[in-house]
Amino acid sequence: MNRFSFLLFGMSCLMVFQGCNKKERVDLVVHHARIYTVDSLFRIQEAVAIKDGKFIAVGKNDEITNMYEGKEALDAHGKPIYPGFYDAHCHFFAYAQGKHEVDLTQVSSETMLVERVKAFRQKYPNDAWIIGHGWDQNLWKNKQFPTNDALNKAFPDVPVYLSRVDGHAALVNQKALELAKISADVKLQGGLAVRQQGKFTGILIDNAMDMVQAIIPDPSEESLSNMLLTAEKDCLAVGLTTLADAGLPMKSIELLKKLYQENKLKINTYAMVMLNPDQLDEVLKKGVYTSKKLDVRSFKIVADGALGSRGACLLAPYADAPTSGFLLQSPQLFDAMVAKVAKSNFQLNVHAIGDSTNRFVLHTFRKYLPKESDRRWRIEHAQIIAPPDFDLFVDAGIIPSIQPSHATSDMYWAVDRLGKERMAGAYAYKQLLQKAGLVAFGSDFPVEAINPLYQFHAAVARRDQHNLPEEGFQMQGALSREEALKGLTIWAAYACFKERESGSIETGKTADFVLLDQDIIQIPLNKIRQTKVMSTWIDGKVAWYR
Repeated sequence: MNRFSFLLFGMSCLMVFQGCNKKERVDLVVHHARIYTVDSLFRIQEAVAIKDGKFIAVGKNDEITNMYEGKEALDAHGKPIYPGFYDAHCHFFAYAQGKHEVDLTQVSSETMLVERVKAFRQKYPNDAWIIGHGWDQNLWKNKQFPTNDALNKAFPDVPVYLSRVDGHAALVNQKALELAKISADVKLQGGLAVRQQGKFTGILIDNAMDMVQAIIPDPSEESLSNMLLTAEKDCLAVGLTTLADAGLPMKSIELLKKLYQENKLKINTYAMVMLNPDQLDEVLKKGVYTSKKLDVRSFKIVADGALGSRGACLLAPYADAPTSGFLLQSPQLFDAMVAKVAKSNFQLNVHAIGDSTNRFVLHTFRKYLPKESDRRWRIEHAQIIAPPDFDLFVDAGIIPSIQPSHATSDMYWAVDRLGKERMAGAYAYKQLLQKAGLVAFGSDFPVEAINPLYQFHAAVARRDQHNLPEEGFQMQGALSREEALKGLTIWAAYACFKERESGSIETGKTADFVLLDQDIIQIPLNKIRQTKVMSTWIDGKVAWYR
């Protein structure tokens, strides 16, 4: 080799060397993390590169830091990172509005309930109505529904509406009954206005609640928008990046569209349209709506009530009352609505608590769904299943959309409602997973706490907020930690038709992720609820940080 050739060779080597060391510029590099990708192999990685709101590379620290240079860098210092958490069944609007209502959660008696309402009235003396939520008579010594006698004395001229924790019963005062024109002549389908000795007690169950709700004034658009923005901060603070709001009227969905168009909301929403038979044709004609942050491609039907208020429809009478509950629509109307949705591109998600309701809904679904369907119709709650009916989830693509903390909230009194024999098919999340192939996690907030880690804990440990019972509740229904994480991420994304865009940390997917201070896959079970979110990221940008 002559001197000139040797020089060219040397320059070539230098250029190659320099080219190999030129890093690609990206928006963010996250490194020195323990990243649970929740991909098909459930791989654990150390670093990611993010550009234009998407993951463009996932791998080991050296691989990512040698290839990419970020405008920003996040050193996780060994802390765990997970895909952004989903809540596959919640009530975002109800939670937002509930922040300006009487909080009746954990009240231990009817007397305490009334005192909370009085304190609220002193704080907001000019409200036209007093609205509250969250009471649960199962926490009281006598476990009996309250009456409105004390409310009538305290508030003779101001209407009061106080919904039960499950949202399927309410206590109202006499003024509210009068304004709603509820009398002994009222005929109700799928609801009950309770009377004792010919007198209304103020307890309304399921469809009876609608008569009062219909006359409660709506907040202004500006007021409701501010409530939603405040509520969003709470969601981001617990690591939620996508919400499935389980049943909204079209006017609420139009407000969401406006807020997203104005770039006011960061969190992603999968909005279910509350199916109104009178508006069904109109919504079907408009068709599916999808955008970067908002999807409207599903209907929600509430088929029965709740177990706590004995509105869930059972195959045999309740163990503690001479009733079997009831369906909220006639079977004929329900079938007709399902038939219409089946001819469209919309998903159908049906609230079903009781074993009778679940059997009826599952058979109706299978009537209209082809085998191996990808319609992804969902049973919301799937709370009590008769043993022969678990097989109805097989081969139809029906998704159980579950709320694991319902099990640990109900476990102290559910056996009173069902008896021991029926408990075998109640809150049976492992069996549902085995038959359906996946389960999607939600919380049903504000019925339950907003924190998705509480759902993770309840699914795995089957214990309440006090980590009781120590042996866990019906542990045959418990899920593994890997399964529970999938329920909060990729399986929930699949239930919302979003698994190609989010739900896992993979190249090409939206960079939604959450950084925690403890590894929920490894720490002791009794430490899970103490885990804190350090930061929440949406589209590769920090949406919330501690």
